[in-house]
Amino acid sequence: MATKALNFKMEEAEIQEMKDVASVFHMTLTELIKEATKDYVDRLKKDPFYRLTANVREASAEESAEILEQIDGLTDDDLSIASSERFTV
Repeated sequence: MATKALNFKMEEAEIQEMKDVASVFHMTLTELIKEATKDYVDRLKKDPFYRLTANVREASAEESAEILEQIDGLTDDDLSIASSERFTV
């Protein structure tokens, strides 16, 4: 897998706080950020909005608004998985 560099800006105090936490766990700042980012992205991917719209990347503003309106109207029961099937092609 290819590795690329990423540049971003943060407040100095936030960077120092992350360095302090990373040092307690004998991690580099890069490891801490990569792990935290992975956990955050995994959590976002479980969000109903993502699960319902991830394959609709080319939706218009109107379509997106309609999808969001439908999602907002769903209850927890609506969002629970009633059944699941897996097939291999």
